[in-house]
Amino acid sequence: MPKVKILAERELKQIVPLDLMAVECIENAFHSLATKTVAMPPILRLEIGEYRGEVDVKTAYVPGLDGFAVKISPGFFDNPKVGLPSTNGLMVLLSSKTGVLQALLLDNGYLTNVRTAAAGAVAAKHLARKDASIATVLGAGIQARLQLQALAMVRPIREARMWARDVSKAEVVAQELSSELQFPVTPYAEPEKAVAGSHIIVTTTPADKPILSAAWLEAGQHVTAMGSDAEQKNEIEPTAITCADLYVADSLAQTRRLGELHHALAAGAVANDASFPELGEIIAASKSGRTSQTQITIADLTGTGVQDTAIAALALTRAEAAGAGTAFES
Repeated sequence: MPKVKILAERELKQIVPLDLMAVECIENAFHSLATKTVAMPPILRLEIGEYRGEVDVKTAYVPGLDGFAVKISPGFFDNPKVGLPSTNGLMVLLSSKTGVLQALLLDNGYLTNVRTAAAGAVAAKHLARKDASIATVLGAGIQARLQLQALAMVRPIREARMWARDVSKAEVVAQELSSELQFPVTPYAEPEKAVAGSHIIVTTTPADKPILSAAWLEAGQHVTAMGSDAEQKNEIEPTAITCADLYVADSLAQTRRLGELHHALAAGAVANDASFPELGEIIAASKSGRTSQTQITIADLTGTGVQDTAIAALALTRAEAAGAGTAFES
């Protein structure tokens, strides 16, 4: 049997940082989803409500890639109370030709964090104004940090605001990011004030009730919603989708079932047969993105298996080039 590569989180952090190559990797994944015969089944989800836990299983086969990933991604949102991260998990990479195991990526959710932040950057690159320089992040967790880092790679961000329910946490994170990113990140006690005058708004929470009101949105703003990756999660007021000039899904089949669009459909704010573009279609130029400086745009990112396969394939390629990881015969 072929040898299997095992990579731990510490090794993956060294070889797959959140950089422009990771952003390009995820951009190409979205392009493939729009232009190739990608096989991507619905997400398998296990809910463990007793412990505010959920487990997602995602996968996708992308023609042209040697392997495909199966990702197991737990999220237990009370974990920080006992000193544990809220997300962890692993990815299994299998041969597209034979199904033989190629690699075990014991990333504890690290690769998911990278590809999710990279997707936010891709959405901003294709939907936000090119001169967008003020960003607001709602939330103060790991994705709040990474989304802002990724955003600064694709837009000339010179100022950021941060709001979280835990104001003290937002204050700490904002101070750390100000030092790291070399532009001011200011904590806000009220989300409405944090949003006012901002060019890009990113929601990064597991909220089950809207934290972003449609009435707060202003001409020219772009919103990336990346927290609503389960049926009960909802960060944006449903009417915001009808107020926006352009709504874009990462996967329309998914956002109808569990994204912000899901809630807009349930509330009757959007017709059941309404059609919307996907991010990959805009990247591939088969659908139009932002067409004016004054449009309000929304990207609904629920997280797709094609992103996981893309980032896992990148990780294995880089590991082989660097001689990283441990090989064993199964």
